[in-house]
Amino acid sequence: MPIETLDDLAVQGTTLGVRIDINSPLTDDGDLADDARLRAHLDTLSELLDRGGRVAVLAHQGRPGGDQFRDLRPHADRLDELLDAPVEYSDATFSADARRAVENLGDGEAVVLENTRFYSEEYMQFPPERAGTTELVDGLVPVLDAFVNDAFAAAHRSQPSIVGFPTRIPSYAGRVMERELDVLGDIESTPEPRTYVVGGAKVPDSMAVVESVLERGLADEVLTTGVVGNVFLLADGTDLGDASADFVYEQGYWDEIDRAADLLEEYGDRIRLPVDVAVERDGERHELSVDSLPPKEDEAAMDVGTETIDAYAEVVRNSGTVVLNGPAGVFEDETFARGTRELFETATAADYSIVGGGDTAAAIRKYGIDGFDHVSTGGGAALNMLTGEDLPAVEALRD
Repeated sequence: MPIETLDDLAVQGTTLGVRIDINSPLTDDGDLADDARLRAHLDTLSELLDRGGRVAVLAHQGRPGGDQFRDLRPHADRLDELLDAPVEYSDATFSADARRAVENLGDGEAVVLENTRFYSEEYMQFPPERAGTTELVDGLVPVLDAFVNDAFAAAHRSQPSIVGFPTRIPSYAGRVMERELDVLGDIESTPEPRTYVVGGAKVPDSMAVVESVLERGLADEVLTTGVVGNVFLLADGTDLGDASADFVYEQGYWDEIDRAADLLEEYGDRIRLPVDVAVERDGERHELSVDSLPPKEDEAAMDVGTETIDAYAEVVRNSGTVVLNGPAGVFEDETFARGTRELFETATAADYSIVGGGDTAAAIRKYGIDGFDHVSTGGGAALNMLTGEDLPAVEALRD
């Protein structure tokens, strides 16, 4: 069954629960440090408000017990500045006060309800039917005519505000959700050859991407970087030194070395490994060819080296489609940002370029790189799409 979108929704005069993902980095004072995620949802919110909808925004911020676990007042204030419509804030999520805030909305007005994760069941996973009977959904359904899910970044979670409402009221995909599904769900039709640049430190997730795209024939080449590249080098018998190996062990990634070895055995002609790496020596970047490893004691591979960057860039330039999933090194440190910055800049020249969200999107924002055809708003959700797994939010909308 196809998923209905805003094109199928009669908006004027209807009261809509709109789930977005505006989970953002905050300053120590609790103010927004980055509003990129809020801006991503402006098209959906603006359209609904311009079409006369009454919008109750549902969202979360941080995780219980974490420093970023705060209320949504700063998010509401910023949306009020960004949108050409009044946006209020309610410190309630589904109580009588929250319902009154929703009922008091006029056409073209919005209210941001309180952090959904202040409610304990929201941080749990439920089957959709069970999620539809939680207090949050029960409390809000009486004042809502329909539900819009635009929170692609949370689409891999089966939580009440994500999957519960579609079991109770008519539900639709917002513009962010629609765009993400169109792009990430149709990679097989993008220009060939396809190159995946896979890096970062989330090795099990990245290995799943490598395995999936190679099995399904979606990738002509996989270029490995970051900790993922280190794991492949270890699997290939390279001595990276104790510092790099110890990090892999400490993260519990030892089994991933065996997994990488299996992938190299089966798909070695399509997987490229770094030919040099960068370490910190005397406070500066120092590059070593793979043949000259191991490095000195306590030196870890922090980035790919110049020869790898040049070789990978040549592959990327000749690609029809490039998918970036994970940075090439410790990009937060300018000394080791070169691999990430130069490879990402080169990727914008491909016929079609996709950024897989999470740390990858953070890196392109940090360096102001633009020109990509699609920058995903989701990390885990984008990974699920790239590996062909179902997303609970999408299945709830489809069902």
